[in-house]
Amino acid sequence: MRRVTTLSFVIRLKWFFKERWVSYFLAVGLMTLVSLLSMIPPRLIGNKIDVMEKGTLTSAELNQTVLLLVGLALITYVFVYIWITSLFGNSVLIEKLLRFRLLRHLTRMRPSFFQRRSTGQLMALATNDVPAIGQTTGYGVMTLVNTLVGISVVVVMMLSFISAKLMIAAMIPLPLLVVVISKLGGLVRTRFVAAQESFGRMNDHVLEAISGIRVIRSYVQEKDDLQAFDRLTSDVMDKNRRVAILNSLFHPLISFVVGASFVIGIGYGAYLVFQNEISLGQLVTFNIYLGMLVWPVISFGEFINVLQRGSASAGRLDDVLAEQADVRDAEDPIEPAVPESIEMKALSFTYPTASSPSLVDVSVRLERGRTLGVVGKTGSGKSTLLKQLLRQYPLPPGMLFLSDVPAESISFDRLKQWAAYVPQEHLLLSKTIRDNIALGKPDATPEEVDRAVEMASFAGDIAQLPQGLETLIGENGVMLSGGQKQRLSIARALLVDAEILLLDDSLSAVDARTESRIVANIRRERAGKTTLISTHRLSAVRHADWIVVLDEGRIKEEGTHEQLMLLGGWYRQQWDRQQMEAGLEE
Repeated sequence: MRRVTTLSFVIRLKWFFKERWVSYFLAVGLMTLVSLLSMIPPRLIGNKIDVMEKGTLTSAELNQTVLLLVGLALITYVFVYIWITSLFGNSVLIEKLLRFRLLRHLTRMRPSFFQRRSTGQLMALATNDVPAIGQTTGYGVMTLVNTLVGISVVVVMMLSFISAKLMIAAMIPLPLLVVVISKLGGLVRTRFVAAQESFGRMNDHVLEAISGIRVIRSYVQEKDDLQAFDRLTSDVMDKNRRVAILNSLFHPLISFVVGASFVIGIGYGAYLVFQNEISLGQLVTFNIYLGMLVWPVISFGEFINVLQRGSASAGRLDDVLAEQADVRDAEDPIEPAVPESIEMKALSFTYPTASSPSLVDVSVRLERGRTLGVVGKTGSGKSTLLKQLLRQYPLPPGMLFLSDVPAESISFDRLKQWAAYVPQEHLLLSKTIRDNIALGKPDATPEEVDRAVEMASFAGDIAQLPQGLETLIGENGVMLSGGQKQRLSIARALLVDAEILLLDDSLSAVDARTESRIVANIRRERAGKTTLISTHRLSAVRHADWIVVLDEGRIKEEGTHEQLMLLGGWYRQQWDRQQMEAGLEE
């Protein structure tokens, strides 16, 4: 485990402290001023006690002292309000900025990153670690300043106006406190990291259970799932309890040390009064000052605790933010106006965690306005082939070209503008159908949305829903069928009207007639634009200008529908089988 210091934490967040230095300077300055002002009342009280002992205190003097104390209290109140607002405002602000940075970073990452990082751990960063960092930049700074300034001011006042011998005697127990708290702080950090990781695993389980609740119920695994969840929550509770046990040791230890200081201060101070080395008023003032040391000493323990938590969280967050996407934008990108062609030259690809390639020497060229059909057995590489146009994974240079320009030389923004992708697994938001369709084009007019719905052959289904396009579809479209989810996703892609449309087995859950209507609409409305369709149902690509048959990542057959039928290979056999099945169904 890396040793963490205050300096290392400041270095990690120097960009924020540099940006907000005026606010922090104001807060620290006012905190220092408040500490100085708080030294005045004990001094006044001690002086008045000495005057009372001599019997010379007048009513006017007492009233003047009371008014002065009230005035100091009001001024202190205003100063405290300003520094609290300023300091803890920074704490809230850095949480906002860090969450924005984290989400922006996650949106730039590629699939390989999310294979290494679980969703639960990433959620824990945003929900647990970011607040811990925010607490350190607010509450942590407050406790640090209170410790340094409070102890320094009190010690100076004791030395200057009371007794150096009494002060040194009362401070004897404090070094023990520093040593013990430092040791406890290191243990707190170790246990806090373990607790955060356990919380992330619990998050993962909850997400999987909620998203897969239908499968869990269908296999009657509710009890097993609850037992597994109980084990995870127990682990989270145990690890957080271990953290709480260490935290609970701070205050008793501090109370013991402060109590020992009070015993020494009162006992030895009384002795000094009897020896006439200090006055009774000075002893009272000293004990008030000693009481004022309690909070700075407690602040030191709190600071160590908060610093260890914030440092652990900052380290976890930095580890994520430090990761670079394995596919990066070109330094001097080329931005063709439109993708006049798509060409793959001996394209081979292997997933980062795979031992064998998913695509091997795939070569195909598609001119603008043409349609490419990609078919083959399950696991033959159809989806992988389409995803290469999205540049989700790194490719060796010179294998993929758009408009005869290497794909790695074209900016991501331009590729995103060109491509509309309908994956096999549909991402639907817990919003209305209209909002889901207009995801890629929020400013779409009602007419444009209606047109996309018609092209996706989804209008009839929407008409039967309670609120039509304004119907809420629930978490990930829970109230929609598989075919409705597919057509909603297709409508979303068609609304964008992109230059390249990628349909990744997106018609598998609709019947043959609906599929035929959707394909006809796409052919009619997307004339002059490029479409790539991967599918198991060959009728969806019969109209394609070119069809490739993949087998274990290699092109086994290719040609038009008619040419492939004449070959009499896998395509012909699969076509005949599917036509026979369709006839039996009818």
